[in-house]
Amino acid sequence: MKYVDEFRNPEAVARLVEAIRQRAAALPPRQHPWQLMEICGGHTHTIFRFGLDQLLPDNIEFIHGPGCPVCVLPQSVIDQAVALAQRPDTLLCSYGDAMRVPGHHGSLLQARADGARVQVIYSPRDALDMARRHPDTQVVFLAIGFETTAPATALAIRAAAREGLTNFCVLCHLVLIEPPLRALLADPDLRIDGFVGPGHVSLVTGNAPFEFIPAEHHKPVVISGFEPVDLLQSVLLLLEQLQQGQARIEIQYRRVATTQGNPGARAPVDDVFEPAPLAEWRGLGKLPRSGLQLRPGYQAFDATHLLPDSPAPGTLPTADSTTEADPRCRCAAVLSGKLKPGQCPLFGRECTPDTPLGALMVSSEGACAAWYQYRHQGPAHGAH
Repeated sequence: MKYVDEFRNPEAVARLVEAIRQRAAALPPRQHPWQLMEICGGHTHTIFRFGLDQLLPDNIEFIHGPGCPVCVLPQSVIDQAVALAQRPDTLLCSYGDAMRVPGHHGSLLQARADGARVQVIYSPRDALDMARRHPDTQVVFLAIGFETTAPATALAIRAAAREGLTNFCVLCHLVLIEPPLRALLADPDLRIDGFVGPGHVSLVTGNAPFEFIPAEHHKPVVISGFEPVDLLQSVLLLLEQLQQGQARIEIQYRRVATTQGNPGARAPVDDVFEPAPLAEWRGLGKLPRSGLQLRPGYQAFDATHLLPDSPAPGTLPTADSTTEADPRCRCAAVLSGKLKPGQCPLFGRECTPDTPLGALMVSSEGACAAWYQYRHQGPAHGAH
């Protein structure tokens, strides 16, 4: 399998593990492990799938960050999506993972079982095509994700505007990567020594969202690919910086990511969206200017206008975003790297991939779902 096998080559992995061991042994001794946060849920999935965390020396530890778009989806947004799906003559569309995320009153899949019109799609263009084919149906696209998915949503909205479609709109929960990282670094309870940067976000943004990390916090960042060799190379680069007392951004994922990113992908986003004054994150609360909202020229495509109690632009429902429907659920602590999935009291008991109580057990990129699939051997197993 060309261009995959070389990034899973056992000999290359063994060489990197030995190099990491030697670098780790040269780090200053300390009472707790050096903690490297992988920001992206795709990295979390690879780490568990290939057991990369178990290949690291004892003084090096991965902790999981807030980069899975489904995991940070607040219950209030699911509640809005369910309310829209329950409107007559309305079809709610979104990606498959979003369908199972529990809101305060159930998920979109449960709403569909109760008679609401809900459709899984693979891209915003699919929703746009449905609006074209069914002019008597109001099609609402639940747009989620980071800078990676925003360009496709922006292009769909611009196409709808050009064509004069009046039955297509977007419930927007697109978010930005920099504000949650700033929030984590301001948390005195966290000890993050370096970051494995998200390769797909960087493909669009370049280095810009991460430049404050070495500049203001003197911590290294390595933008990484998603295969085992990618991640181990990234760990080695981080350890080299830590050993040398340096802090800068390096790009390991050079076959895809560049320092400048992709201006052509950012242009439609800048045209259609602007930073919202406030956005809500599951587990992190409400963070200023951390999400996107439609610019005034495109607000006819804002689905919140269809809700009975439409919030003003840039405002959000008042639901408590730091807690789950079940107060025992520890998604917030896992999302911020304070807890391992197996340490949640619900993990593997009430909360499983078949019966998810929190968003981290829903998405394949969620830390709890990955831990359960590749590491779970019994209730609460695997806590460090």
